[in-house]
Amino acid sequence: MRIEDYALVGDLQTAALVGRDGSIDWCCFPRFDSGACFAALLGTPDHGRWLLAPQGEIRRVTRRYRHDTLILETVFETDDGSVRAIDFMPPRGEAPDIVRMVEGLDGEVPMRSELAIRFDYGSIVPWVRRVDHARVAIAGPDAFCLRTPAEIRGEDMTTVSEFVIRPGERVPFVLTWFPSHRPLPDEVDPEQALADTEEYWLDWAGTCRHTGDYHDEIHQSLLVLKALTYGPTGGLVAAPTTSLPEWIGGIRNWDYRFCWLRDATLTLVAMLNSGYRDEAVTWRGWLLRAVAGSPADVQIMYGIGGERRLEERELDWLPGYERSKPVRVGNAASEQLQLDVYGEVLDALYQTRAHGGEPDDHVWSLTRKLLEWLEDGWRRKDSGIWEVRGPNRHFTHSKVMSWVAFDRAVRYHEEFGREGPFERWQELRDEIHAEVLARSWCEEKQAFAQSYDSDRLDAAVLLMPLVGFLPATDPRVMSTVAAIRRELSVAGLLLRYLPEDGGAVDGLPPGEGVFLACSFWLASVLALQGADDEARELFERLLDLRNDVGLLAEEYDPVGRRQLGNFPQAFTHLALVGTALTLAEGRSMRDPG
Repeated sequence: MRIEDYALVGDLQTAALVGRDGSIDWCCFPRFDSGACFAALLGTPDHGRWLLAPQGEIRRVTRRYRHDTLILETVFETDDGSVRAIDFMPPRGEAPDIVRMVEGLDGEVPMRSELAIRFDYGSIVPWVRRVDHARVAIAGPDAFCLRTPAEIRGEDMTTVSEFVIRPGERVPFVLTWFPSHRPLPDEVDPEQALADTEEYWLDWAGTCRHTGDYHDEIHQSLLVLKALTYGPTGGLVAAPTTSLPEWIGGIRNWDYRFCWLRDATLTLVAMLNSGYRDEAVTWRGWLLRAVAGSPADVQIMYGIGGERRLEERELDWLPGYERSKPVRVGNAASEQLQLDVYGEVLDALYQTRAHGGEPDDHVWSLTRKLLEWLEDGWRRKDSGIWEVRGPNRHFTHSKVMSWVAFDRAVRYHEEFGREGPFERWQELRDEIHAEVLARSWCEEKQAFAQSYDSDRLDAAVLLMPLVGFLPATDPRVMSTVAAIRRELSVAGLLLRYLPEDGGAVDGLPPGEGVFLACSFWLASVLALQGADDEARELFERLLDLRNDVGLLAEEYDPVGRRQLGNFPQAFTHLALVGTALTLAEGRSMRDPG
């Protein structure tokens, strides 16, 4: 299936992707970054999946989430009748569950469940046995128990159930993970779990304070961001998947099941602008724990528990999504220097305080330590926002975000009375600003370039007005936007930078789709420039790229008309929220003004 044929269910510990055909083809237990127990997404059904669907030909499929929840309802229509599948993961204790229910709507529909558990990304077939009215699968440290009133049997290393569903009947299946050395977890009442799950998500949705234009679109994306949060620590994964390709058949296949400081801080700002202060406080605690140590050792990403070592390796037994290899776990970019994260973090800490967060001496101590390193560190070359695997450069966006770090520190002093060498910070803020204007400007292109003394364009410079570096109506910003639209547009959507520049910039062969966040940034800047109709037209077009349940991946292929990259992608949904707020409120959520 195409990437957009999947929907997400999650429990704030991990997540699963459910296909339109009723197959769960990706899930990692017990955490987002654990080894996958269903890895058919990157291989075949033999690498693990859980199919629950009508046995006959399916004539029509419609899906939706119950309003303001992550409870997925899929209606299958067949010649024998129709059924509704209800899939969800209850946010609860240490034993995560997938609950699947089949409800008869019309006629008598033969159903089939095929559960093929394969631990360690499809490489390990567990032992399966019957224990206390449950089927238990065990291999190494992992175990699952399956409980259902339906009759089940073993067939070709798969647990199979066949039954007929009639109108008004419901047949539940509950799959629960537990450590293999522990006794069976308590039995879950599926109907009670459904009610509890719905109550949880509705209570969370009720906290949202945003009203006005695009409320539903904003809240749907906030729901995705909440689902990508690891509840025990507050860390946010960039996506629940690894190695979904940025171009079919290409090698740009990365593991996104980790916490990027950039994504986490932008999520915090989005949540703050919508009234979710608890998420901000939780994230702030995660940050303080994760970055503890020398400011020079701050990483761009961490594990969901704050882990630092995220070594990258390849899984050669998986053929990859549509033969896109290699399949990678871990991410070597964790060792890169990306200066923009310092600005992202300090902006988030400032925004938390500006939105009414309680003052915290530890937060201010962290702020000063980071700035102390950045006083000299901002002058270094780095890998940039796109995590290039080519030579480091003086990337414009990195310098702009270094400016943001000192700007927010000065504001912290002016608005909240915090003490520090603010005159020094003012001087550095002004020095960075002047240097960017002098060295990033390309006279030939009449645009700010990707890096110092270059003529390459980069959509990341669209963030300059969104963080307050220059007004959106500054003539240099206006001409930069025009240049980017001329050079980087494909069917009206934006690439990060030109494909022919790819090898020279990032050290990898060309081949990727348009980067959806960049087009959202363009819509935001257009709105701030007064081109409201044009901005809304672009935004509405981007909304139309969402799948039937409102999810977006990282990139898009305008020719093949399909989503690309890891899915669903936090960064894309963050950009969606930012643009929606800009259109609704006439301001950038990141520019303190």
